[in-house]
Amino acid sequence: MRLIADRNGERLDTFLARAAGDLSRSAVQKLIEAGQVLRNGKPGKKNDKLSPGDVIDYQIPEAAPVEIPPREMPLDIVYEDEDVVVINKPKDLVVHPAAGHTDDTLVNGLLYALGDRLSGINGALRPGIVHRIDKDTSGLLAVAKNDYAHTMLASQLKDHTMARTYDAVVCGTLREDQGTIDAPIGRHPSDRKRMCVTQRGGKDAVTHWEVVTRYRGYTHIRCRLETGRTHQIRVHMAYIGHPILGDTVYGRKKPELGQSSQCLHASCLCFRHPRDGRPVVVYAQLPAYFRSVLEKLSAITGTNQTE
Repeated sequence: MRLIADRNGERLDTFLARAAGDLSRSAVQKLIEAGQVLRNGKPGKKNDKLSPGDVIDYQIPEAAPVEIPPREMPLDIVYEDEDVVVINKPKDLVVHPAAGHTDDTLVNGLLYALGDRLSGINGALRPGIVHRIDKDTSGLLAVAKNDYAHTMLASQLKDHTMARTYDAVVCGTLREDQGTIDAPIGRHPSDRKRMCVTQRGGKDAVTHWEVVTRYRGYTHIRCRLETGRTHQIRVHMAYIGHPILGDTVYGRKKPELGQSSQCLHASCLCFRHPRDGRPVVVYAQLPAYFRSVLEKLSAITGTNQTE
């Protein structure tokens, strides 16, 4: 595929991620490193500065044969058609294979249930996966059954038109009824497994939140993501002094109310259907662990204030 540069001084990887439309910047950089991107007929480098009229040729290699073992597992499918399937992922299930998890992930279950009816854009390890949620986060996840659907859904993620809403219980009582956190997120400078709010190398991150119910010492909130950075809600809520209950990475180090992992649930997903553009809105009710926490908080508080 061929593109023509139209801005002076723009980096090659930035231009291709912008102009190609269906590739993330990390995917572009992988293509460049693999020699799949040419600038005026010669292999390009990710930080090459372009001039208007530069000819950029790139090739997306065919997806490698999937070598992940399919595994039968219960899948809570809340929406499905010929292009998209939406899964209500339980807590403690890893989305795609990684170190220590090769045959017990959501992808293994998807391969068993759908076989080769999954997009290949994200390669052999992440077939069909358009976006992901943490192992310890429950809730809705969109999966693409073909490359066209994957491209269209990925573009909605990129332009922030795919709406993702989460329910969470946070520590402390939020005084305001709603608010917005606009703070860039990047890798923690000393702990590469963690993220943090940082101006140095951080990417724009915006989280909107509103109070659902106030309890004694805790608050049930609903968050809407405008962007989708790694651990975004967890980092943002900790940043304003209200870490998510049970999040021992970004919040309090000891489990509370029986929660040793974050009380965070992806409860609503809204997107335009990739084939005809009609709105698709999917809900997932609060899971048992979340409802149990709310029951404990109600018992402790006695009476509570709701929105």
